[in-house]
Amino acid sequence: MKFEKKPMVNWYDPRQLAFTGVKTVLSSVFGNFADRREMLAALDQEIQIHDYSEKKEFWFDFISDLGDGFNPTYTLAELLARESLTLRGKSLKRGDVLVMGGDEVYPTPEIIEYTNRLRGPYQAAFPKNEADENRPDVFAIPGNHDWYDGLTNFLRLFTQKRSLGNWRTQQSRSYFALKLPHDYWLIAIDVQLNADIDYPQICYFREIAKTHFNEASKIILCTSEPSWVYKSFDDKNESFDRLQFFIDKVLFGKGEKDYETKNKSIQIKSILTGDLHHYARYETGKQQEASCQLITAGGGGAFMHPTHTLKPEIESLGGETSHLKKVFPSKQESIRLSFLNLLFPYFSLTMLFFFGIYHVFTSWILQTKVEGETSLMERLAAANLFDGGLGEVLQTIGSGISHHPGALFLNILLVIGLVLFTDTKSGKKNLNYIAGAVHALLHLLNFYFLLWLFSYTNLQSLGLDVNSVEQILLFIGEMVLVGGIISGVLFGLYLTFSVVVLKNHITEASSSYRWEGYKNFLRIAVTADGLTIYPIGVKQVVRNWKNTGTEENPRFEGGPINYELIEDPITIHHETTR
Repeated sequence: MKFEKKPMVNWYDPRQLAFTGVKTVLSSVFGNFADRREMLAALDQEIQIHDYSEKKEFWFDFISDLGDGFNPTYTLAELLARESLTLRGKSLKRGDVLVMGGDEVYPTPEIIEYTNRLRGPYQAAFPKNEADENRPDVFAIPGNHDWYDGLTNFLRLFTQKRSLGNWRTQQSRSYFALKLPHDYWLIAIDVQLNADIDYPQICYFREIAKTHFNEASKIILCTSEPSWVYKSFDDKNESFDRLQFFIDKVLFGKGEKDYETKNKSIQIKSILTGDLHHYARYETGKQQEASCQLITAGGGGAFMHPTHTLKPEIESLGGETSHLKKVFPSKQESIRLSFLNLLFPYFSLTMLFFFGIYHVFTSWILQTKVEGETSLMERLAAANLFDGGLGEVLQTIGSGISHHPGALFLNILLVIGLVLFTDTKSGKKNLNYIAGAVHALLHLLNFYFLLWLFSYTNLQSLGLDVNSVEQILLFIGEMVLVGGIISGVLFGLYLTFSVVVLKNHITEASSSYRWEGYKNFLRIAVTADGLTIYPIGVKQVVRNWKNTGTEENPRFEGGPINYELIEDPITIHHETTR
């Protein structure tokens, strides 16, 4: 399969921001009117269960938030494709099933993006082999990025019995149920774009719970977002309430007379998710074997999210308290990496030029002459800011703004845009607006200081004529380069202060430097002894992959992949009850 090796998505490219923003709005508006989950349910009314319960020992892999940059995506795909991984002297066999937990592609789900960022790397890492009698299966639930086209291309890839490399797709809907050995079930739900679970999906899982669950049933629940974490950030977030509703009303059958009693003893052993691109495990219950493990494992390929913003204790299922047991990267390393935002101009050159051009356009409007007056730059050049001329400079700027409402509009637009950019759903909540307002005013102050500085330097110190080609080109270069860099530095300072001190803007402050390292996935064994979860981490991905195959059938080789257990295996025995 021919595909292009893609770098990590630059989320601060204005073109990318605009395109993704349009996709988000359209999917949010039209997704409620054309929900393809309901269409699929109408076309496929069979309650399909994928049965693996005959195996005495069953292994499956869980990975989420993949399909971004080639280096991390292929590094993880290479590990998943190996027949086994050896950790601490124990051989962990490749999963009989690969479960993808959401956001299988970035930034938007065009077919070319699926090909370049997901299908191509996975095909190269684990080429399709029809003669292989033990080909593993793959199942996937969509995340918000998969939903940006209304799920069109996700369904083409995962619900039509196609191959993803040597993995075989099996599902017919965007949600599914796997019957595992020893009375375990893997239940994977589609929460769309943080919306209510659709009625056909509720009926699908309600029928499974009513017909197949028994008092010994144990549930591994997969969802595409760590709603327990989002609720700890923002008590107004409703995603956790929807998850609790699904567990209570659908799986446990509370209020359903025909299966409530039968299901009252089933246990939620673990909830697996992604969306936050790190590893974090919360535990509910005093003893690990009798607990519910809430695991975020979103390290499949996208940029790394910080972990130091996670709270040590949160409220989780049924109002119980969950305790944070392990994170990857460590909180200290997370803070250290967050300071990379100070290099924002280096990581986001397109944003630098955006700020610079915005300043040039505002200056152009202000420089328009009012009849009978000299231009704004000539008046600013006559005032020495460092020799008692502050009042004259402020008066000149005020006069210029009063005569040019277009410039005033751009100033207001800049301030409002930066203030509205403020993250008020986490950290200090509405108090974050103070930092946002200071951030916006610093950008405005920077613009007018540079406008005076370049006017004074070009006209007074260098003696250039205000309308000369040399002066105009010099001013444009100064404002784009110097103005853009300083604006970028201010933006980076704001992101650094926000994520380190205020503990907000976790996505904005981590997508800026697009860290490829600290990737992870889960390898899980269901045996006669119980459920064992092996969290596997990669601190540094391989970056020197070279194609040793052909253009049509690429195969990549690189340096050794150093992988490790993030923490001791998490073991849950069958005989214990909560």
